Amino acid sequence: MLNVSKEEMRHGVSWEREDAASTREGYAIVTALFIWTGESKGGFLAKRVSNSAGEAPGTKVGRAARTAQREYVPIEDDPTVPGSAPQGAADAPVSESAKPSMHEVFGPGGFLEKCMVAGFDRLTVCSDYEYRPAQLEMAELVHDAFESHHHAIVEAGTGTGKTLAYLLPAICSGRRVIISTATKSLQEQLYQKDIPFLQKHFAPNLKVAVMKGRANFLCISKLNQMADQGLLKGMEELDAFRQIKDWAKLTETGDRAELTFLPDDSELWGKLDARRDTCTGKNCPSFNPCFVTGMHQRAEEADLIIVNHHLFFADLALKQDDFGSILPEYSAVVFDEAHEMEDVASDYFGRQISNFRFEELARDADQTLRLLHLGTSSLLRKTQRIRERGRGFFELFPPRGGRFSFLRNEREAFLEQNREAYDSLATSLKSMEAEFAALTAKPEELTRIARRSFELRQELSFLLESNERNFVYWYERRNKGVFLTATPIDISQILRERFFEQFDTVILTSATLTVGGRFDYIRQRLGIDHAKDRALPPEFDYPKQALLYLPRKMPDVRDAGFQPKAADEIVQLLELTHGRAFCLFTSYSQMNDLFERVRSRVSFPMLLQGTAPRSVLLERFKNTEAAVLFATASFWQGVDVPGEQLSCVIVDRLPFAVPSDPIVAARVRALQEDGRNPFAEFQVPQAVLSLKQGFGRLIRAKTDRGVLALLDTRLQRMPYGKIFLESLPRYGITHELADVARFLDANGASGRLGAKSASPS
Repeated sequence: MLNVSKEEMRHGVSWEREDAASTREGYAIVTALFIWTGESKGGFLAKRVSNSAGEAPGTKVGRAARTAQREYVPIEDDPTVPGSAPQGAADAPVSESAKPSMHEVFGPGGFLEKCMVAGFDRLTVCSDYEYRPAQLEMAELVHDAFESHHHAIVEAGTGTGKTLAYLLPAICSGRRVIISTATKSLQEQLYQKDIPFLQKHFAPNLKVAVMKGRANFLCISKLNQMADQGLLKGMEELDAFRQIKDWAKLTETGDRAELTFLPDDSELWGKLDARRDTCTGKNCPSFNPCFVTGMHQRAEEADLIIVNHHLFFADLALKQDDFGSILPEYSAVVFDEAHEMEDVASDYFGRQISNFRFEELARDADQTLRLLHLGTSSLLRKTQRIRERGRGFFELFPPRGGRFSFLRNEREAFLEQNREAYDSLATSLKSMEAEFAALTAKPEELTRIARRSFELRQELSFLLESNERNFVYWYERRNKGVFLTATPIDISQILRERFFEQFDTVILTSATLTVGGRFDYIRQRLGIDHAKDRALPPEFDYPKQALLYLPRKMPDVRDAGFQPKAADEIVQLLELTHGRAFCLFTSYSQMNDLFERVRSRVSFPMLLQGTAPRSVLLERFKNTEAAVLFATASFWQGVDVPGEQLSCVIVDRLPFAVPSDPIVAARVRALQEDGRNPFAEFQVPQAVLSLKQGFGRLIRAKTDRGVLALLDTRLQRMPYGKIFLESLPRYGITHELADVARFLDANGASGRLGAKSASPS
C-alpha cells in the first residue's frame, strides 16, 4: 500500500498505485465562460490529466492513499483549454483563491441556476428551478468535509435537492467517491437524470459507473453451455431462453433489468446469472467479453461509483474476512438514505443459511456435472443426498411462520433431539467434497462448488454450535423458506473499527436522521463518534401543505375495540379525500383485518399489498383514479407519488418494533445489561424515524397538499409522545374531521386553518 500524509492529500498531491496503467485525471471548474446571453455557454468542470504519480512518503490514511487527488484550476491556467497557460503550468501549485466556492455554484444567480435556466433538458431536470438555501448549506457542509477530511451527517428533507448538493462537491474533491443508496429508484435517478445533467453542464468528461450484485448479470459462458445442452423445461422456458440469447447479442451491460419480459421469480435466470458461486474467473473462456468483468473495468476507470447499501456492505464484509473485494479502491463515501445503514450492515456482518442454499448447491452441482460430462451415477447420488438431507433437516423446524429466537439452550436441545439429521447433512456435504477431490481432472467449476459446500458446513456449525456473545441466534419460516441466522447485536463497534476509522471522509444523509432535533441515536447505533452534523431547515411550507389529524376518541391500540373504531375513522377519511390514500400498518394481520372491514364500506378502488409485486401495485396506484393502497413496511419508505394522486397517509399505530422480534429483544436485553434505558434510547428513537419515513410519503413537492392521520392516541397520552411531535415537521394539527374537510376544500394559503404547530417553536 502506498502511504500519503493527510497534509499531502489536502493539497491535492496526486499518487497512483504501482500497478496503475495510466494516471488519474482531475477536474477544474470553469468560471470564465459565463457570459450571460440567454443561453448556457459553459459553467462546467474541465478535466485535465494530473502529472503527479509515484510512491508518496508520509503516513497511511486508510485506503484513501491509493486514490488520486484532483485540483481546481482557473480556466486561464487549465492546459486542456485552448489558449490557456504555457506548458508546465499544471505542475504549479494552485492557490486556494482559485477554487470557486459552493456559493458561486449553488447561490442566487450562480452556475447551477444559469445552467438550469438556459436551455436545459426538461427530461433531465425539473423546470421549476429556484435557489434553495438548504441546498447551498448542504453543499458547503459536504464540500468542507471533503476538503478538511472529516465525516459529516446531514439531515435534508424532500425538496432540498440533496443529490446535486453532494454530487458536485464529490466531483470537485478530486477523489474517487462511492455513492451508496438504499433504493433502486434513487440509483436510477442519479444515473439517468442527475449525472447526465452534470456531464452536460459541469463535467463533460466525468466517468461514472453503476455497480450491482453479480446475480443481476448474464453469464455468457452459462448461456453458451446451455445452448448445447437439453436442460430447458417446457415451451415457456425455451421461448424465454431464445429471447435472452437474442438480447445477449445486443446488450452492452448484460443487466437483467433490461429484460422486462422476465418475471422476478424466473428459475431460468438462476441458471444463467453470473453469481460468484459458479464463476471460474480468469479461467473462463468468456472472461474478456464477460459483463461482470466489464462492470469492474468501468468502475476502475470511474470518478464516481454508484452502488446500493447491500453491495457496499457485502464488500466491506468480504474485506473483513480477507476474501478480497468487490469494489475498486476509493477514498470517500456518500451514504444517501443513511437511515437504513444499521439494518443492512447487520445482515452482511451476520451469518445465514437456508433450505434454499442447500437446494441451490445441489442444483448447481447437478447442472455443472452434466455440462462437463462428469455426471456419473455415483456423483449424482451425492448431490441428490444433499438435497434430501437438507429438506429433512429444515423440516425439523416448527411449521409456524415468523421469526423466533434460537437461544443457546434451545439450540443445544435441538441438536440433542436431532443429532442424526444434523450429522447426516454435514456428512453428505463432506462426502461430495471428497468425491470431487478424488477426480483425476478437477475443473475449476467443481472446485468452486466444493468450496461452497465447505463454507456451508462451516456456517451450519457456527449457527448450531457457536455462542458468540455479540450475536443473536434466530430462525424464520417465510413462505417456502426456512432461514437460520446469527445477527450482530451491536453493529457500532464493527462499523467504527472497519469503516469510520479507516476512511477520513464519510457523508451520511437522509430525510430522517434526527430524533427530537438531535443525532445522538444514529451516532450511537452506527458508531460514528467524530463527525460534524446539521439538520437543514425544510424547503416545504408544512403548516400550509399538510394537516396532521389526531382523533381524540379512540380506544387504546391494545384494546379489542380499536380495530372497528379504526375502520370507522379510515372510512370517514377516505370519503373526505375521495380515496387517493395510503393506509400504512405495522403488521400484516392488522392490514388484512382493516382491509376486510373497510373494503365493503367504500366505493374506491382498493389495492392490498401481497396481491401483486410491489412495483406493480405502485404503478396501479399511480394510474388508478381515487385508488387506496393498504400496505406494510415496504411502502413506508422509498415510495414517491407526487401530486394529488396521493392526498392522504393514514397510519394505524405508532411503528414500534415488535418487542418479541429476536433482534429487537436481544438489543433491548443488551442495553438493559449495560444499565441503560432501552425504551428511551432504542425503541422510541427507532419508532420516531419510522413514523417520519411513513409520513414522508405525502409531501413530495411544493405544490403537494394533503392530510396525515395517526389513529394511535398514545401520541397524545404518553410522555414519549412529545418526542414524536418534536421530531416531526411543523405540520398543522387538528383533532376534528370538520377541520380536515375544510383543509381539503381550501385553496393555497387559506389551508392553514389556524391550526397549531406539530412541534414547538
